[in-house]
Amino acid sequence: MDLSGFPNLHLLTDIFPNQVKGLMTIIRDRETDRDRFIFYADRLIRLLVERSLEFLPVAPESVVTPTDATYAGARFLGQICAVSVLRAGESMEMAVRDVCGKVRLGKILIQRDEETAEPHLYYSKLPPDISDRWVLLLDPMLATGGSIIKAIEIIKEKGVPEERIIFVNLVSALFGLNRVFSRFPQIRIVTAEVDPELNDRCYIVPGLGDFGDRYFGTER
Repeated sequence: MDLSGFPNLHLLTDIFPNQVKGLMTIIRDRETDRDRFIFYADRLIRLLVERSLEFLPVAPESVVTPTDATYAGARFLGQICAVSVLRAGESMEMAVRDVCGKVRLGKILIQRDEETAEPHLYYSKLPPDISDRWVLLLDPMLATGGSIIKAIEIIKEKGVPEERIIFVNLVSALFGLNRVFSRFPQIRIVTAEVDPELNDRCYIVPGLGDFGDRYFGTER
């Protein structure tokens, strides 16, 4: 699969090819029970969040170590917030809290019409100073791209520049990547793997099923 046309796409497999492939094999397996699914999905999400933080700006800073030596290091610039697309995006919030401490959180509820596959906004609650922050947009699955495009529109309407939005995602469909980047070429997408197609119900193939149902235990 040629992904060279997406310069702002960052694959976790480029850094941890064997680890990501092994973890993805477990969570994609329909025989994986919920406890194992949550455990290994959480491991992947943590890696994705850590990778996303690499894109935050830094400035040089030197400190004195306990051996009285000087260490030429760096300090992070700019504040961040995480915005989860409900419901599945909430599964990614704990990983952000684990690595970012007292991070501000926002939530957007967008539901897809099962017949038209078009997104509808039902709820939005974002930090009042979001325009001054870098935004980690959280949603584990990118299928048609409709929900994420809607979420990005909402965040941009609050004054966040496109280049300060980082979409953190587990599995992306090629179709969704094309749609998102054609609308917002300056955002970054950090994902574990890219899948080639959608089925006739607009589900990612091979995919892993409904992430939210498997994570929260609401499969029918």
